Amino acid sequence: MRNILAKFKRFTPLLSELVVRDVKTKYRRSVLGVLWTILNPLLMMIVLSIVFSHLFKFDIDNYPIYLLSGQVIFNFFSLSTTMCMSTIIDNAPLIKKVYVPKYMFVLSRTISGAINLLASLAALIIVMLFTRAELHYTAILSVLPLVSLIILSLGVSLILATCVVKFRDIMHLYSVFTTALMYLTPVIYPMESLPLWVKKVVMANPITSILIMFRDFMMYGTMPEWPIVLMATVPSILFLLVGLIVFYRNQDEFILYV
Repeated sequence: MRNILAKFKRFTPLLSELVVRDVKTKYRRSVLGVLWTILNPLLMMIVLSIVFSHLFKFDIDNYPIYLLSGQVIFNFFSLSTTMCMSTIIDNAPLIKKVYVPKYMFVLSRTISGAINLLASLAALIIVMLFTRAELHYTAILSVLPLVSLIILSLGVSLILATCVVKFRDIMHLYSVFTTALMYLTPVIYPMESLPLWVKKVVMANPITSILIMFRDFMMYGTMPEWPIVLMATVPSILFLLVGLIVFYRNQDEFILYV
């Protein structure tokens, strides 16, 4: 364990450089640059809230906040895992030349995604202030589901990055999976509108519990029930452990496939 920590500390400057590179690459030649991190969820919220609030007429107080909070959570997971999926392949030239702990590439993109997550959270707070929604003291605790979300995304990303090295078709199929997953996450609809059997399927999705926990803290000013807390944290830790094991056992073979 001491050797792992020492190695991590040794390569921390590289991790910082990789994060900066990822952020700069994303917004290269963009006039507004990082501002798009805030503008994108705001613009999507406007479009979706108009469509869904009038088309389906969901009976939800302050539906734009409900919708944007769902976007903040799900978009981070989707974008972060998608970016991390190809990270080993994208950095193949560097991996072939020098020794670098390969998990650094996955970790750097997860961190750069977390920076975007904080900007999206700022967009959510701006909308709450603009719509005069009440900011509860429990909003401070919203960091807990966000940390759980980041851990979950990192675990899934390690698994995906490992699998994509050998099976490139996963990159094309994953967008279909995330689209289906979005509809299995209560981003645009309330849980109360679902039949019982569908609700059970949606609750099996670990992102659902994280989102419910986040909304309890940010929107409703309430403490989530313990089953929700456990369902939001335990799967995240399990995915991270599985991801580390899968990645560690296969990383020496990456050089044969990139």
